[in-house]
Amino acid sequence: MKKIPQPRICVIGAGCSGITAVKNLLQAGLENVVCYEQNDQVGGNWIFSAKDSHSSVCETTHIISSKRMSEYLDFAMPDDYPDYPSHGQLLRYFQSYAEHFGVLPHIRFNTRVKQVQKLDKEKWSVALENGMQEVFDYLVVANGHHSVPRMPSLPGKFTGQLIHAHSYKFNKPFEGKKVLVIGIGNSGCDCAVECSRVADFVAISARSAQYIIPKFFMGKPSDHYNDRIYWMPKWLHHYVSQAILRITVGKYEDYGLLSPKKNVLSMHPTMNSELLYKIKHGKVHVRRAIKKVEGKQVTFENGVIEEYDTIIAATGYKISFPFFEKEFISYENSDRVPLYLRMFHPEHSTLAFVGLCQPQGAIWPLSDAQSRLLAADVLGYWNRPDNIKQLAEADSDFIEKHFNKAKRHTIEVHYQPYLRKLLKEAGLKLSDIKKEQLVYE
Repeated sequence: MKKIPQPRICVIGAGCSGITAVKNLLQAGLENVVCYEQNDQVGGNWIFSAKDSHSSVCETTHIISSKRMSEYLDFAMPDDYPDYPSHGQLLRYFQSYAEHFGVLPHIRFNTRVKQVQKLDKEKWSVALENGMQEVFDYLVVANGHHSVPRMPSLPGKFTGQLIHAHSYKFNKPFEGKKVLVIGIGNSGCDCAVECSRVADFVAISARSAQYIIPKFFMGKPSDHYNDRIYWMPKWLHHYVSQAILRITVGKYEDYGLLSPKKNVLSMHPTMNSELLYKIKHGKVHVRRAIKKVEGKQVTFENGVIEEYDTIIAATGYKISFPFFEKEFISYENSDRVPLYLRMFHPEHSTLAFVGLCQPQGAIWPLSDAQSRLLAADVLGYWNRPDNIKQLAEADSDFIEKHFNKAKRHTIEVHYQPYLRKLLKEAGLKLSDIKKEQLVYE
């Protein structure tokens, strides 16, 4: 019997999404997989560098989702890890995952993808910066979406130091300075809290209301409780969540913050237990949106005028695929990202994205589930819908309806429903996967 040749699969990126894509393809019997990674090791953003680099983590970064809600579906984090592991612990976990499942031999490190072009018969030409060029039958994009900073457009010229939170590594350079942080998301809160330990004065500019959620409730990680009530009707979930927040936080107005009026499920949460503490201790000062900038002087919309040495813009990231021509695929400035299940492009049947979602929880278990569906698609076990274009648009319609309108929400998903949808499409059950879970030692 003549052996049918396996499809040749290219995976771009060996971050936490890329390595689970390779792992699940290999487990499905698809051995002809090549992964290109620009760094010299796996881990993506979790490879800490003291210099300005691809990495988004700083010296003190810990995850904002608990370890049990963040681990891959079949590879548990060790019991001696804290509830919220550090970036170093996470990196060791990812490295152990890649080693255990035989991913490393399929990765070509220190290899940057320069350009990708689609060929006839749904094949892909991949040109590398080292001059090599290869052809693949299937393309998996897992290059992440936290590498290209989105800088704000300031109303005026700031003559002090202006950086993006992506470039923040340590708080020492801000010792004795007056620092303004723009943005009250997770990165903004982290920067404000850390700078407040050494800076002379720290303020955080909040343009809109945001849910600031403590990492713990009754001694347990907050996401454990959210996981238990996800099944509730939206109105009841909102009521219970508001009750918990009122008990643990009180009124946001008491901290000088705007109080969110929309459902907690409609916004990407900010998980931070220190910001509110710092505000109440006078170490971080809340300011409104910026109205005008002149030199080092900043005027806020409520009339407050102050001078700052440094502005840290925690204003998010662009979705970037530098290897694609912008006319081919580009979502950098898009308000919609019409991919079915946040993975499949309607016009390219041999292209899939892994990790291109923003969950209200950790991305790694979702990337794992995406990769299981990816393997089923490559093998032809998944019945790709004929109306995939309409379904992709419907996915974006759902996001626009259920999440607050903002660039940060264009790829937002509800963690539990999305996870179960992916596994159902792949013909899998979460309970069956968990029974075979390994523990990283």
